[in-house]
Amino acid sequence: MTGDTKQRWEWTVTGMDCAACTTKVIRAVGRMPGVSDAKVALMAERLTLNLMPDTTTPDDIEGTVRKLGFGIAPKGQPAPRKKAFVLPDAGSVIRPAGQPPVADPRQRDHAAVLPDPSPDPSWYQTAKGRLIILTGTLLALAWAVELLTSARFGYWAFVAACLIGAGPVAKRALEAMRLGQPFTIEGLMTVAAGGALLIGAAEEAALVVFLFAVGEVLEGVAAGKARQGIRALGDLVPKTALLEVSGQIRTVSADSLEIGQVVLVRPGDRIPADGDIIEGTSGVDESPVTGESVPRTRGVGDAVFAGSINTEAVLRLRVTREASDNTIARIIRLVEEAEEARAPTERFIDRFSRLYMPAIIAISALVIMVPPLAFGQDWTTWIYRGLALLLIGCPCALVISVPASIASALSAGARRGLLMKGGAVIEAAAGVTHVVFDKTGTLTNGTPVVTDLVPAAGVDEAELLSVAAAVEAGSSHPLARAVLRRAQAADVQCPLARDARVLPGRGVQAFVGTSLAWVASPMHADGVGGIDAASQPRVLALENEGKTVVAVFRADRPLGLIAMRDEPRPDAASAIRQLAAMGLGSTMLTGDNPRTAAAIARDLGLDFRAGMMPEDKLTAIRALNGQGRVMMIGDGINDAPALKEAQVGIAMGSGTDVALETADGAILRDRVTDAAALIHLSRAAMGNIKQNVTLALGLKAVFLVTTVLGITGLWIAILADTGATVLVTLNALRLLTFDPTRES
Repeated sequence: MTGDTKQRWEWTVTGMDCAACTTKVIRAVGRMPGVSDAKVALMAERLTLNLMPDTTTPDDIEGTVRKLGFGIAPKGQPAPRKKAFVLPDAGSVIRPAGQPPVADPRQRDHAAVLPDPSPDPSWYQTAKGRLIILTGTLLALAWAVELLTSARFGYWAFVAACLIGAGPVAKRALEAMRLGQPFTIEGLMTVAAGGALLIGAAEEAALVVFLFAVGEVLEGVAAGKARQGIRALGDLVPKTALLEVSGQIRTVSADSLEIGQVVLVRPGDRIPADGDIIEGTSGVDESPVTGESVPRTRGVGDAVFAGSINTEAVLRLRVTREASDNTIARIIRLVEEAEEARAPTERFIDRFSRLYMPAIIAISALVIMVPPLAFGQDWTTWIYRGLALLLIGCPCALVISVPASIASALSAGARRGLLMKGGAVIEAAAGVTHVVFDKTGTLTNGTPVVTDLVPAAGVDEAELLSVAAAVEAGSSHPLARAVLRRAQAADVQCPLARDARVLPGRGVQAFVGTSLAWVASPMHADGVGGIDAASQPRVLALENEGKTVVAVFRADRPLGLIAMRDEPRPDAASAIRQLAAMGLGSTMLTGDNPRTAAAIARDLGLDFRAGMMPEDKLTAIRALNGQGRVMMIGDGINDAPALKEAQVGIAMGSGTDVALETADGAILRDRVTDAAALIHLSRAAMGNIKQNVTLALGLKAVFLVTTVLGITGLWIAILADTGATVLVTLNALRLLTFDPTRES
């Protein structure tokens, strides 16, 4: 290990309730020597950073975070689920002197780790909850003392209640100040409470401390509910699995399953790992993973996802992915890492808040000093109003307005098979003006099917299918597979064929019985007498419908025509209608021939461009980008260049690596209508963000004016701050119940 090699480290940090908390952690650890690219994910409760060896130690990082009042533990280990002051060495990893930290669990290895399944404690079990109980009790006792004795004794009781309740808050404020962060809500609270005591407003100072504690608990409860969406994903995977070893079945931990092992899944059980079915056929309910409500029939050779539910019959499957890399784990990793891809609006508000806080403090100072000095007003009155202004001006509600909405939208989308890599993608998707689709595998099923059988005179459909299937029996060509599936579905008996041979560019021939038979293109068949004159108009008509036509014949004896087409997905036309209703244009880009593309586009009602190579699609996306904002939806493999070029690239695919990693997002259910749902969700998220920003700034503007005019005081000021934060968070949580799949 060289001395200048940066390493990525990761911890779990608990007790963070709002974006201001994440900012404290980032700024505190970011100032430490050797630390770079520090990121905190609020909903995932994760701290990651780059660390240069032989500079700051991981234990120093943990100590700094604890001084801010948060719980911290290495990745994969439980952290205290509260704000607390922990002993400096609690949760640290002890290593012999000089031993390199290669095996340290905090060193990130990019493996997906399921979120801590332990639920958040009840509010009264947290340090904040106990502070509410303490300050509330002290406040009640102070009022009782005032009622039973005199105002003088009551005053000192309120002073005691304020000092005891504000102690933990002041301690956090001092630690943050020592770490270079003077403008924190704890700091403002401490100044306001202390100032109120100095001017004799002890009762209001004690009430402010109590209301601040209530507000922090409400923030924690709201943030906890937002995290439940991600935590619930981890609960989808069963904790145990039935492992088959040497013909015996034993129960093991699902986390211990290894690639290649065979597991048994009984009807009604959740599938414990990603795998391929090696025995059995059953309906599999994939709704926990993809949101698809109708169970799909899966048989031998089909892939299934961890967390899906086996509904009908016993299945044996071979594990294809370890627990840390199964579909659920990768979705969780994607949703958590998406928090780090901050939306432009979020970055702007963060920059704005850095200027906003000093500005509020300057305005507060002016409110305190100008009226008494310039106009001879009463100092006590204006100090009181200036302190109230400090509390109102705290930007907590404003700062959390965007990340709370983004996190809720990401969770709501993940539960319905709509994955987006962060707020930047959501904001871009909300502004899309044009949607571009690949054809094969996106708008269509990706598998040709036989649509028409046209037997020649004196030939029935069974004979036509029998000869065609015999000739194509050994081929893996998609058209051959379509013919074989149709013959099997019709229960047609296929004679044995021999000496099968591919005729490049023309078709296939083989001996069926005692004579040669062909399945070939109409052009080739016409040249060798394999198609009669009466069938020529039908060939042209079928091709004009976008179908691929083959002629089946024996020597000088036409047997008929078979037409095939890669049919559009059942919901494709509905998807295009939904997009049009949302004011969006749609275009299909395909490498297929213009006639087939025109037929598909005509059926679906969208524009098309045909005969396109990957580089042609890239050029087309660039041209469309010049006219507006483009979303490209493709299969995530052949369309990778176009997906990257579009403002938003969405991969269509049921949890494949490419679908989760290549593009900006993925549609897991293979539903074209989910393209409209994804845009609908993004628009709802941006609308929610605008509501939150308006709510946060509007409340503060109103109470700033009323405070300066003397209409409202300190306890209203703290309600304006914490109340706005709670309202903004609760408004963002509405997105968790938002269903973007309903037609608007």
